[in-house]
Amino acid sequence: MLVVTTPHLEGQKIRTYHGMVTGTAILGANIFKDIFAGIRDIVGGRSAAYERELVKAKDIAVQEMIDEARQRGANCVLSVDLDFETITGGGGSMLMVSASGTAAEAIPA
Repeated sequence: MLVVTTPHLEGQKIRTYHGMVTGTAILGANIFKDIFAGIRDIVGGRSAAYERELVKAKDIAVQEMIDEARQRGANCVLSVDLDFETITGGGGSMLMVSASGTAAEAIPA
C-alpha cells in the first residue's frame, strides 16, 4: 500500500475517499534504558535504545493505520502525519507514536 505525506499522488486520480484512518503505538522503555539515556543527555550523544524503540513504535502505528485503510477498501493513505510523544511517570517513560491519514482508492489518471 502506498503511504504518502502529500494530499495527492502524481499520475493518479483519487476515485474514492474512505475517511481518516489512524494507528497508535505506546511502548515502555525500561528503567535501565531511562538511566542510560539520562546519562547520555548529560554528556551528549545519541540514545540508541530510545531510537530503536521509537522506530519500532512508528512501524507499529503506521502498520495499524494501513490495516485500517485496507479494511475500508483503500489502496493508499494520503496526507499522513506522525506525532511522537513521551509520557513519563511512575518511575519510567512510555513512547507514544500516532499515525493518521486519509484512506483512498487511487486509479491511473
